[in-house]
Amino acid sequence: MSDYIFPINTPFLMLDCEDSFSLLSEKEKLYAHYLSKASWMGSLIICLQTSAESPLIFSMLLKIFLTQPVEYLEETALDVCNFTEDEVLAFLLYVSGIFSSFGNYRGFGDTKFIPDLEKEKFVQLLRASKYGELFPQEMECFLSRCLESIYSLDDKKRQLGFPHTGTTTYLSKNFTPEDNDIVTDFLKKKNIEVFNSRLFKTIDDTGKSCYEIRLASILNADDEEEREFLISESINSHKFIVTRGDYGELLKLVNGYLLLAKDYAENENEVQMIEKYIESFRTGSLAAHKDGSRFWVKDRAPTIESYLGFIETYKDPAGMRGEFEGFVAMVNKPKSAKFSELVKAAEDLIPLLPWPSNYEKDTYLQPDFTSLDLLTFASNDVPIGINIPNYDDIKQSEGFKNVTLGNVIRTRTTEPPNYLSKEDQDLFLKYGIIALEIQTGLHELLGHGSGKLFQKLKNGQLNFDIEQVLHLETNKKITSWYDEGESYNSIFGSLSSAYEECRAECVGLFLSTEFNVLRIFGLEGVACEEAMYVNWIDVTFAGLEALRMYDPKTESWLQAHGQAAYVILQVLLECEGNFVKVQKITGEDGNPDLLFTLDRSKILSHGKPCIGEFLKKLQLYRATADVAAAKALFDKYSSVTSENHYPFLDYRDIVLARRKPRRILVQANTVIKENSQVYKGIGAQLLTKSRLNQDHLASKNYAEIKLLSGRVLNLFVDMNHPSSHSNSTP
Repeated sequence: MSDYIFPINTPFLMLDCEDSFSLLSEKEKLYAHYLSKASWMGSLIICLQTSAESPLIFSMLLKIFLTQPVEYLEETALDVCNFTEDEVLAFLLYVSGIFSSFGNYRGFGDTKFIPDLEKEKFVQLLRASKYGELFPQEMECFLSRCLESIYSLDDKKRQLGFPHTGTTTYLSKNFTPEDNDIVTDFLKKKNIEVFNSRLFKTIDDTGKSCYEIRLASILNADDEEEREFLISESINSHKFIVTRGDYGELLKLVNGYLLLAKDYAENENEVQMIEKYIESFRTGSLAAHKDGSRFWVKDRAPTIESYLGFIETYKDPAGMRGEFEGFVAMVNKPKSAKFSELVKAAEDLIPLLPWPSNYEKDTYLQPDFTSLDLLTFASNDVPIGINIPNYDDIKQSEGFKNVTLGNVIRTRTTEPPNYLSKEDQDLFLKYGIIALEIQTGLHELLGHGSGKLFQKLKNGQLNFDIEQVLHLETNKKITSWYDEGESYNSIFGSLSSAYEECRAECVGLFLSTEFNVLRIFGLEGVACEEAMYVNWIDVTFAGLEALRMYDPKTESWLQAHGQAAYVILQVLLECEGNFVKVQKITGEDGNPDLLFTLDRSKILSHGKPCIGEFLKKLQLYRATADVAAAKALFDKYSSVTSENHYPFLDYRDIVLARRKPRRILVQANTVIKENSQVYKGIGAQLLTKSRLNQDHLASKNYAEIKLLSGRVLNLFVDMNHPSSHSNSTP
């Protein structure tokens, strides 16, 4: 059961942005505040996108803490329910997990988590809470509807996935892989993208399948306004309908705050961006959100950076439907300077990638690239960098933006990582943050931002010269490409996320060997070599840690970045000259351990050529829409077995035994006081730096966990308290 709980030593890290926020003008603070509220309101949609029980659990726990402060519930647990302190912590950790993940599945890894409490004790505390006392019938209703699901670890409940192997709310329970092929073919023919949708299958009285593509919108299917993209037709004995109205009540709250934010926008691009978002959330039009994304791309170097909508497709088993997310951040101008220099160098770096120029975009669209101090990231996990929008047509021909989240990078652990020698651990602690900045910059800008997709355009022409562009393996003419109505996500499906993350990571590895890149980040001499070495260690040994994201029962990977890291490790283990080695050893504690080593003298001579050849294949298959070749390649390196020289299935047991818990980030909150000043606080309270460490605080004991887990839930108490919906005082 330990795989499915939050352990007592789970670290809570403060995401500090106080200095950046304090530099904003009053108008900018209000703009950030209302965008933040819009993002948090929209993030409640994630509960509905996670599991059937997640909205119930979230609502039940929220009502408990709206009714009484956490310290009073703690008193009830200790004095009335006879909890131990560890049991109080277990309850608070479960609550924090629910609020930070927006449901009962981890944002990173997609595995379920349950309370580390006996079911009877969990129920006892809920009933003894102030809410349970005041509204016993409501409490019993919640428990009758979700208690069994809270604790269930049945095979299909352990992880997210297609209904036949896991849990999903993107697709109805009767949906099969065959249905996915049928729907994907329909979407291609109709040139429909489904980022903002879910899919429901029903069977009529004649046995005919009906597939409902339900769009997220405030308007429902019966509203006459703007219905042109709604569809109802039959093809090959199957009925397809495009409806709308999903998440409507929550999107009303999102749009309400977006309207308030618009009054404080800095320029016309931001005004039109918000107006298009509002239109998209009101009508269900993905085209409107694309237009909003275009205005966002044009909004260069803003003081407040924000983007929200149905973005990343990691959770959809089919890899096409986006999870809601919204972020708000302040641009850190001094730290952004080096990323601006990286953008300027990009035109010289792109030709160094291991594919010919005709496999690259026709025109380099110089993007915005900034370092941000995050105020809000309303999602089930917080990344360290982003390359968006995810719309292929915009990214390829109109542009995109890259951001690194500097204050997230700064929360990187100060503990030495597992599986490294003492010397490598010391180097990792010294150069780990700068190496992560370099890799993130290259990953986002030149990983996700590079490489052409060969496509047939609406006018029937190809976007490449079929007489001149040759296949990189056969040296013959290209014979496959993306037809009109096809996209990378629709063709690569469930493979798309892990494959693209792997490609971007390989670009980062490949180009981190360029000393001109390292100098942009302020490194010279020996420091260049040390940071390069740490980066190669960091990216490669992550493949070992990734084994915790592999499920041997279903022989499937549960997290795209983890699978990508494991693939890279396998590729480099094949490299000649024992470039990378993994050894099973006995640890200092007498238990089985692993030792990862990478020969730093062979990075340029062996590692770079090896990763370059693999990267060339990744780009070839992606560019030519050759999903069959891509899958064969990726499946080969994704395999986890007990066979061959490296029995990674056996190593997985060691990794699980030695794993360190993933941190929970405590984000800032903004509230409006009577004098209209916007204040930044953690949860409902203002914090001073004398209270917490300058950079972050990792909880080590009972008092700290109580304090910080309380602030995680206070964020949602603030957000959902009736007074916080006004323009006056929360």
